[in-house]
Amino acid sequence: MNWWQNEFATVRRNKLFLAGRKAEDLARTYGTPLYVYGKKAILARYRFVAEALARTTPLETWVCYAAKANSHPGILALLRKAGARLDAVSPNEVEAALEAGFPPGRILFTGTSVSLDDLGRVFTVEGLTLNVDAAEQLEIMGRFRRKAFPKKKIRLSVRWNPGIGSGFAPGVVTAGARSSDGTPIKFGVEEKKVAGVFGRARELGFVPVGLHQHLGSGWVREDYPAVLAAVEKMVRKAAELERKGFALEFLDFGGGFGPRYAEDQALFPVERYFRAIARAVAKARFGIKAVAVEPGKFLVGDSAALLLRTEYVKESFGNLFACVNGGTFNTVPRPPIYHAFHEIVNASRVAGPRRARLTVAGNLCETGDVFGQDRLMPVPASGDILAVLGAGAYCRSMASTFNLRDIPREILI
Repeated sequence: MNWWQNEFATVRRNKLFLAGRKAEDLARTYGTPLYVYGKKAILARYRFVAEALARTTPLETWVCYAAKANSHPGILALLRKAGARLDAVSPNEVEAALEAGFPPGRILFTGTSVSLDDLGRVFTVEGLTLNVDAAEQLEIMGRFRRKAFPKKKIRLSVRWNPGIGSGFAPGVVTAGARSSDGTPIKFGVEEKKVAGVFGRARELGFVPVGLHQHLGSGWVREDYPAVLAAVEKMVRKAAELERKGFALEFLDFGGGFGPRYAEDQALFPVERYFRAIARAVAKARFGIKAVAVEPGKFLVGDSAALLLRTEYVKESFGNLFACVNGGTFNTVPRPPIYHAFHEIVNASRVAGPRRARLTVAGNLCETGDVFGQDRLMPVPASGDILAVLGAGAYCRSMASTFNLRDIPREILI
């Protein structure tokens, strides 16, 4: 069996099937490029996370879907019905969550560089919790509240930066002082300022209820020691806040753990991580009622694929190209932006004797418009369907109309 096969992507009679449907038939019916999302696979991932977290602790456990990974209305509604909460990073995501039926009390808004327009839109949502990203942001929020919502009790949590970041690429590390490429990290309240922000929030009439952290995206097994260290720092900081008289309702450990994108990738030990959180929280003897995590790509990443049609195979300077009818920036931007790996399968002939190393090249006027370089697969014929796997997270949500190319259609089956 191929390493990438799961309940969403399977092989029958040398053809790729997605959510039980032949990929070629889906391409023929709906056209290409085409995003295909699998309901059963998404629900299976959610239930795994929810049940694994709940087994670790007698406290309430909140699984907050990170909507920035994929905000398809059907996916939001599916997860809401399954019991998920939602992490939103823009007012539009808040509104999408409300439209999908999420009660405001199950939405956490985590904004950065928050504008007055942003505040005006989210302050009106009764029961929503806002995550403060900066002491300076809090002062602006306080002035705005006094002017526009003087009597309203607004729930706040504080996103702190524990000084430890982790992620699969420099651009997705969201904690620490700087990323590995030297980029200063813009997120979160510095450790020495956290208690002051809680105190000032209370002075300004807000209701501080939680502490939040997010280290980065796409953790693998090697990230576990750093992530564990951040858990322990989080719990110590929360204990300090409690000693200072702040009664916390919840601790939110953020997201970060991802699905398996490549054969040689060792999965992050999610259940072990949850047990470590539960042990640390229990040892601290908190008065909190809930522990939260924010999975995004883990729930939807490998529950989807992008289908492309091969227009022709080109040979140039000894390089072989499968030229397809979609561009990375319009469909799967992760490879050119983050140098991320996505498995690519010839859906029309998954295995076969005539194999070669070829580069899957998109239709954009951009050298970096490459889905995968030097991939070994059966050489496609004109009209063959290629499937870019792991296309459920940060693909449609990051897609653009570069070169005035259309963003593909999406189906949830």
